Amino acid sequence: MRVWRVALDVPLETLFDYLPPQALVVEPGDRVAVPFGTRQRVGIAVETASQTDVDESKLKEITGVLVGAPRLPHHWLDFIRFLAGYYQRPFGETAVAALPPRLRSLRPLPKKIRAAVASSPSGTRFVPTHLPTPAQAGAVQKIGSALGSFRAFLLHGVTGSGKTEVYLQLIARVLERGAQALVLVPEISLTPQLEGRIRGAFPEACIVVMHSGLEEVARTAAWLAAATGDAGIVLGTRLAVLGAMPRLGLVVVDEEHDTSFKQQEGLRYSARDAAVALAKRARCPVILGTATPSLESWQNALARRYEQVELPERAVPGARLPHIHAVDLRAEPVQHGLANSSIEAIRNRLALGEQSLLFINRRGYAPVLACEACGWAAGCSRCTARLVLHTADRCLRCHHCGAEHAVPRFCPTCGNADLRPVGRGTQRIEETIAGLFPSARIVRIDRDVARRRAALAQTLEDVRRGDADILVGTQLLAKGHDFPQLTLVCVLDADNALFSTDYRATERLFSTLVQVAGRAGRREEPGEVRVQTRYPAHPLFSALERHDFAGFAASLLAEREASGFPPFVFELALRAEATKLDAALEFLREAKRLVAPPGPVEAYDPVPLIITRRAGLERAQLIAQSRSRRALQQYARDLRETLQALPGRQVRWHLDVDPIEFA
Repeated sequence: MRVWRVALDVPLETLFDYLPPQALVVEPGDRVAVPFGTRQRVGIAVETASQTDVDESKLKEITGVLVGAPRLPHHWLDFIRFLAGYYQRPFGETAVAALPPRLRSLRPLPKKIRAAVASSPSGTRFVPTHLPTPAQAGAVQKIGSALGSFRAFLLHGVTGSGKTEVYLQLIARVLERGAQALVLVPEISLTPQLEGRIRGAFPEACIVVMHSGLEEVARTAAWLAAATGDAGIVLGTRLAVLGAMPRLGLVVVDEEHDTSFKQQEGLRYSARDAAVALAKRARCPVILGTATPSLESWQNALARRYEQVELPERAVPGARLPHIHAVDLRAEPVQHGLANSSIEAIRNRLALGEQSLLFINRRGYAPVLACEACGWAAGCSRCTARLVLHTADRCLRCHHCGAEHAVPRFCPTCGNADLRPVGRGTQRIEETIAGLFPSARIVRIDRDVARRRAALAQTLEDVRRGDADILVGTQLLAKGHDFPQLTLVCVLDADNALFSTDYRATERLFSTLVQVAGRAGRREEPGEVRVQTRYPAHPLFSALERHDFAGFAASLLAEREASGFPPFVFELALRAEATKLDAALEFLREAKRLVAPPGPVEAYDPVPLIITRRAGLERAQLIAQSRSRRALQQYARDLRETLQALPGRQVRWHLDVDPIEFA
């Protein structure tokens, strides 16, 4: 008997068998309506089978084939199957969830969605902004020779070296071949600038943007334009890698090192790694572009799994990498977190009509509100974390669960009315700078002011035009922005990451500092970067001053290999949440007892997470490591199958393959 196997959005591993409809033709990749329980559900027809384990009398028939969306291509189904298996999620749940919400519904698509797709342009004319430099031309030639086949390239270019121009030149070749290009960026806030560059270079092409901030109609229309092949270029954040593109000819991952490419809930996938897997199945090149490669990608290049392409100089004639130096806070007077020499440097830039950036990777006014009389500090009742003082909103806010509280007038412990902010955030630095330079035009950019994308895009454009003198911001300003008049960067409170318990903290700090330093001096005017620290002799700052990524990466890789950390081992985290910490820990201990790790895998004892309580739940984790990816994957499958079979209990759990966060 011939049956169809259909993927459904249910937390079960199996596909479900259905009889073919008598009057309809079904093909693999079709969205279908099927009876499930007492109602109809949307599924994806995956494959046919000549036999079934289901009693013939219980088999139901596929109700219908849903129209309005194209058939999902074979390489997409294969890609989703890989993701589901590698990241330990049911295939049906992964496949259906990858569709935009409107396509998971049995309702027909509204006319405005169909009209948006039908009106898509289709030109391929390329308008280059300037002639490529020799290094750019060489990169385009090398990567372009791989079009039509799978190869992975690590495009390592210093900040300002023109990686985007390389992308554009290659996209032009892809469009000429009648294929599609996918460009991934780590942050929604980065898409307007890059979207403007792409639209300017391809004024007649169908270009769609995909990210979670889009409303339903726009998101569905973008997905459909990509899936029909009408969209020649798809630009988006990590979820865009899950889109269906039947003529995919090139995948670009910009700022590949960025941790925002890792999804932290549901299917906990790395969009960077997924992009490589997608390109392999679509038989097209993938470019991982960055000035500071992740150690995983750098090691892959050293091992010749990726081909390395270098852009060693800035693209603008006369532009040079900025002069970076550590400012020793032990030897200089400091005013409100700013060294006197940094204040003087800002004053000099104001006199020259140039822009300055004060970078502090902490939003809010102060990270702690405390009472000096008794030592009380405002903490979140739902998380093991301090509440951050936000003076603009006159509230205390938890940056982990989002809880907000009014600022108390008195200490709740001793009644002292003299409560003081401790530490500095972007709001406090903005206030300090406004007091020091009252006539300066100051712009603060952090997640508190970036909630409205249109307003953020306009603010960034104003900065590029020169309608600001001093910027105060977090890592939102460190990624991909080009401010022509910015010549000075002052980095505040850079030392915190040097003492983190996270083994990736030093790598991330170096990457962040290189990226933010790269905003300075991107034209003819020389740039200066001042990193304020109490540890100027730390090897990180020495490598930063030399612009020596390769040397710093070599030292970190040696440490990782000696310590047994990625990329020389693979990791898995089993995490549990419960109302009581003992319940979460006992669940993990039982998991370790029930599923003995195979020989190549080492499973460590369960421990509480650093932020043990989040949103009212106590959290713990079990870490497993192995030098064999295959062995660790088998252990993960055994854990999932065993834990899913356990009777219901008041513990939530999930598996995180290749985890990057341990707090």
